[in-house]
Amino acid sequence: MRATAHLDTFTEDRLPPRDSWPVMLDVPGANYPGRLNASVELLDATIASHGPDRTAFIAHDAVLTYGQLSAHVQQCANVLIESGLIPGNRVLLRGPNNAWLVIAWLAVLRAGGVVVTTIPLLRAGELSPIVEVSAPQLAIVDHRFMDEWNLVENFTGETLVYGGDSADRLEVRTEGASPVCEPVLTAAEDVALLAFTSGTTGKPKATMHTHQDVLAIADTFSAHIVKPTADDVFAGSPPLAFTFGLGGLVIFPMRVGASSVLLEAGSPANVLSAIAEHGVTCLFTAPTAYRAMLPLISENDVSSLRRCISAGETLPEATWHAWRDATGLPLIDGIGATEMLHIFISAADEDIVPGSTGKAVPGYQAMVVDENLEPVSPGVPGRLAVRGPTGCRYLDDERQSAYVQGGWNITGDIYTEDEQGYFRYLARADDMIVSSGYNIAAPEVENALLSHPAVAEVAVVGAPDEDRGVVVKAFVVLLTGNNADDGMRKQLQDHVKRVIAPYKYPRQVEFVAELPKTTTGKLQRHRLKEIGG
Repeated sequence: MRATAHLDTFTEDRLPPRDSWPVMLDVPGANYPGRLNASVELLDATIASHGPDRTAFIAHDAVLTYGQLSAHVQQCANVLIESGLIPGNRVLLRGPNNAWLVIAWLAVLRAGGVVVTTIPLLRAGELSPIVEVSAPQLAIVDHRFMDEWNLVENFTGETLVYGGDSADRLEVRTEGASPVCEPVLTAAEDVALLAFTSGTTGKPKATMHTHQDVLAIADTFSAHIVKPTADDVFAGSPPLAFTFGLGGLVIFPMRVGASSVLLEAGSPANVLSAIAEHGVTCLFTAPTAYRAMLPLISENDVSSLRRCISAGETLPEATWHAWRDATGLPLIDGIGATEMLHIFISAADEDIVPGSTGKAVPGYQAMVVDENLEPVSPGVPGRLAVRGPTGCRYLDDERQSAYVQGGWNITGDIYTEDEQGYFRYLARADDMIVSSGYNIAAPEVENALLSHPAVAEVAVVGAPDEDRGVVVKAFVVLLTGNNADDGMRKQLQDHVKRVIAPYKYPRQVEFVAELPKTTTGKLQRHRLKEIGG
């Protein structure tokens, strides 16, 4: 059995068998020691390289230098230890993107705990299964989100509350704690966090990531694609419970000593305001948000931006061109997965090919395979298989064997790869529409519709049909000033026929006021199928 610093071996005991793990590759140029604490690397090591006086986080509840952040984190870690935390215990975090959520996240890791960060808008019925799977001993909750948390009946540990005016709130308790906390010398392969997959149904899946994984995503995607410096200012909309947000707003900036602006509400207007106010240079958000910001660009100063990263859902080529035309900046597309922790296929600068996700990020390998895990020829659609320094390890879940096959992570995406190694997204495996024997990728039809000037948002699904078995159905949100009538419906259908092969046009078009999305901003295509698919 490998060495671990965890006294509570809950996560180690629930790792999948080694022979069901994906092949794990080394990070190019990195030589992580056997003992590694990600909190120490992101905070102490960064201060050693860049000093304590650089601004770390700008948030509504605090503006912290790295030195101030270090003091708060060590005090908070001492409070957690006084509350009974032992290495390996799970600590559930519930709050919006703010300074104290980050302090808590770093403090848990420093004390050797395992972080379980949850999306703050989750209800008690959604939190209870997470508590059941992760069995946390402690919870740290923003006072504004306590009402729903109090309804979670299966949590039996202690809750520490931050914010508000209570005399025993976490901030007050940390003020009286020692500012020195010797970190637990966790093993590099000790589990550091449990991230729950978003948008799933049924029992939630907890993905297990180690202290080494936390650094690996900074030393691969961030280092080679984002290419940040200590002078960068990061910002974005995804919550920190969403690993896209955790990497882009916490791990990546801290790894290089940069600053990060934390927004509790990441609406397009708030994001644009933050860019202008703080001189944001690196922006992380979803394609839907980039498109929503376009009408507001002319009213805001975005000249400080140099890196715009898009992930969380497929990036329509029309959105890529519209953003570049409005700002002069090419969007950096990327595909990641909670199971992989962050992005593993992307491209930047002169390597960007609009409409393509990009190439395998240095440190990762990817290929398109058939049902037998055999590579397909260039241009032939197939399942995306990937492996690298991070990979899927579900916590005590029989679905491990579906995601990991033959040492590869099978993401559930349908892709093609060209002869130059560029990967082009077609659809999720369950979003491929087969109509009258033709394979039609829903995102391709969506991209065609988005290129029409009247369309604000669109989602495409397959709908049952007596003659064709299934037909393409589009749910369309129109821009203000356009009429949702039969004339517009025919106009959109004719437009699609001109842009892509005519057989792919949506035979059904339904106009809606909004599209259903998860709390992380992902389109809930399955709900549309239930509504009218």
